[in-house]
Amino acid sequence: MSVDRLIERIRDFANPTVAGLDPRMEYLPEDLLKKHFDALGETPEAVAAAYLEFNKGILDALQDIVPAVKPQCAFYEALGPAGMETFRQTLLYAAELGYYVIADAKRGDIGSTARAYSEAFLGTLAIGSAAYTAFPCDALTVNPYLGSDNLKEFLKDCDEYGKMVFVLCKTSNPSSIDVQEMMAGHRPLYKVVAEQADRAGAKRRGAYGYSPVGVVAGATHPAQLRALREEFPHLFFLVPGYGAQGGDVFDILDAFDRHGRGAVINNSRGIICAWQKAKTGDYAAAARKAAAAMRDRIRKHVQFF
Repeated sequence: MSVDRLIERIRDFANPTVAGLDPRMEYLPEDLLKKHFDALGETPEAVAAAYLEFNKGILDALQDIVPAVKPQCAFYEALGPAGMETFRQTLLYAAELGYYVIADAKRGDIGSTARAYSEAFLGTLAIGSAAYTAFPCDALTVNPYLGSDNLKEFLKDCDEYGKMVFVLCKTSNPSSIDVQEMMAGHRPLYKVVAEQADRAGAKRRGAYGYSPVGVVAGATHPAQLRALREEFPHLFFLVPGYGAQGGDVFDILDAFDRHGRGAVINNSRGIICAWQKAKTGDYAAAARKAAAAMRDRIRKHVQFF
């Protein structure tokens, strides 16, 4: 089961970190970008090629430190077809190196469209006698706000192919309060979403008590993160907001159970842009140092069994 594999990788690495691969042109060393501009002109294809080289450098540098990676689809979509090919190649290269791969695409729609989204990321599309997956990954972020017919399409492929979804619940952005903390009856909406995710996963729990239906719960809302863990002990959390968004180690401690399980903590800019803070051109070495520092800081407060 996918969630069990993630838990075991976190345990083996003694590190619950997921590195977010969210490239932008301003995050890349100037000479790397120039090399591809010189070869392909100032084109989306040049930027996409630079992103792929950058990502591969990061992935090579972190493979013995970080158990999981999370490419955010939007940064690649902005470049059109060339960017989406880089997104695909990033997913494939990360899987080749053994990472647990989370595609952050926040997909969700009515049932028939959700089926197509799920085929693109989690399952397969039958093309004659062949089976094709456009963007293969271990887990996908999904939007729950179209209801249960949306989620069940993704869960079909989670069951068949051993994959996982992370349902948007209490996201890290400040204005999430505008919708996610509105009262739905006597409960805030984010808890209603968590309850539905917990119910969907109740009969799907793996060896460690967690199901492949996880939720996104931000480090920038530690009180709500704590409340979710207390009420939903079987939900696995994807926790964004650590680092550049303001979350720190003390904001994420309540995401874990007593075995150090139950959460994976995302850091994007703090890792991939570490070279800028360190004032070095060796972006991969700087990323490695930043990822190791984050791991070591969390290890001081959490034990992994």
